[in-house]
Amino acid sequence: MMLWLLVLTLPSLGGSVPVTSDPSPGTELVGIIRGHAAADGAWPWQVGLWVRNQTSSKWHPNCGGSLIHPQWVLTAALCLLSRRNPVTRHFKVQLGRVRRSYNGSVQVARIIRHPKYRLEMGVSGGADVALLKLESSVRPSNLVRWIRLPPASLSFPPGTRCWVTGWGRIAPGALRLWPYQLQEVMVPIVGNRVCNQRYQNSSKNSGQIIKDDMLCAGIEGLDSCQGDSGGPLVCSWEGIWVQVGIVSWGYSCGHRDFPGVYARVMSYISWIRKYVPLCPGS
Repeated sequence: MMLWLLVLTLPSLGGSVPVTSDPSPGTELVGIIRGHAAADGAWPWQVGLWVRNQTSSKWHPNCGGSLIHPQWVLTAALCLLSRRNPVTRHFKVQLGRVRRSYNGSVQVARIIRHPKYRLEMGVSGGADVALLKLESSVRPSNLVRWIRLPPASLSFPPGTRCWVTGWGRIAPGALRLWPYQLQEVMVPIVGNRVCNQRYQNSSKNSGQIIKDDMLCAGIEGLDSCQGDSGGPLVCSWEGIWVQVGIVSWGYSCGHRDFPGVYARVMSYISWIRKYVPLCPGS
């Protein structure tokens, strides 16, 4: 059985590539399948990452991300376009808008990719985590607010209903089905062992595909998709929203055998705290 792994697609940056093994650099899952348009302020931590095309000098939407502090954004390492030394002036962040828009975006001042993320391995090696420091702090409002990070020890049992959001494709392989308004969908957590078995069943790899720093969520027809990479997977914990995952990769979108795969935020709390202080009021 041939597996299809979707490539992050931007103008002049390539298209979809079929693969039959583990994800490799440049072939990461990066829309929300069967989701709904999000209301203003529903997910005030959601941000959009914009990148400047070095050839045309035009800005294009790239990935998602989450505001975790007035001056810090959490996203996926793969969103840095496989550049070994990404240039901050080529990245800006959209905040407080449910419709994709470059207007009013904030300049990125610092980029920190997790040191264990390997460009040559891509998402298959794990550590698909990056931090972006904004040029200036943002003020909280009804439309802009940071998401809480969970305790490193927190875990959720399989079946827990969580939410993922993004501006990515709303159907697998649908080149023109990119929403302008932020989409939201509820997805259940899938245990790592079950998730790993599902990916193994359709792969020649009998090893550990779903690493310990990864988390799976989604069922047939309910999933994240291409263009959502870096965006947040959030769950309700003790009456508050916490971010437990970062959209990372997967085979196809909304396929019954392949839940979406996320970077497990709990695995990186101590690393995040090396750079990002506790938020005011936390």
